[in-house]
Amino acid sequence: MSFARLIVLLSLFASTVFAQQLTLPSDSSSSMSAVQTLAAPAGEGGGGSGRTAAAAEMHSTPFSGFAIGAKVGLLGIGVQAATPLSHRLNLSGGVNFFSYTDNLTSDGIPYNATLRFRSGEASLDWFPFVHSFHISPGALLYNGNQITASAAVPGGTTFTLNNVTYMSSTTDPVTGNGSLKFNKAAPKVTVGFGNMIPRNGHHFSMPVELGVAYVGDPKVVLDLNGTACDPNGAYCQSIASTPQIEANVLGQQMKIANDAKPARFYPILSLGLAYSF
Repeated sequence: MSFARLIVLLSLFASTVFAQQLTLPSDSSSSMSAVQTLAAPAGEGGGGSGRTAAAAEMHSTPFSGFAIGAKVGLLGIGVQAATPLSHRLNLSGGVNFFSYTDNLTSDGIPYNATLRFRSGEASLDWFPFVHSFHISPGALLYNGNQITASAAVPGGTTFTLNNVTYMSSTTDPVTGNGSLKFNKAAPKVTVGFGNMIPRNGHHFSMPVELGVAYVGDPKVVLDLNGTACDPNGAYCQSIASTPQIEANVLGQQMKIANDAKPARFYPILSLGLAYSF
């Protein structure tokens, strides 16, 4: 399963972004000489490269820069953007998307399932040490992530609903649809390395994020129709007109929702590449 392999590869990935540290000389005779020393490359006394200090100063004021990038992670493939609010704070946001279809079987019921990621997010990226490490509270402003599935139980095949075994009718097989969705908006928090708008005058960065979004308890819908028989095929009843079978369909729906409950704390892991202007 390609998406599962992607998750494993991302989980094994570890990234470290180095940070250059600049210090002022202790015997500066004036504020101007201190600024020149800060702007100078290692091994020079200044005067040749004021660009680094100028870039850092420019990106210390609100909306004084802009960055765009792309990322891949557990929310799908994303496009992101960022702008500075202060020397230690960025405003960032983006959209994510991904789709994957596969066949699976649960309790004897075959499903053709589609995983569909669609989300929009925003964060405040705080850099407590100025360099690449950051803490980012934020939210999924739109959470359209969901799973939809169509079910088709071949005639003569047994399956279970709420731990009760049935057999799909050979003349009117059991079919249906199901879905699993979450809250449309969700708070999130991440930590990571990489500044989309570097304060050292560089343009490229590789942001890495790790965190969690609270998307709420999953909302599961399971709708089955057709005719279900006892395991021996001795008698058959229409699902739509049999309260006991409908009650077991509802019990199966609750069982799926309970199994999916851990997903309410959805993990966030991503690796990106960005360019700042």
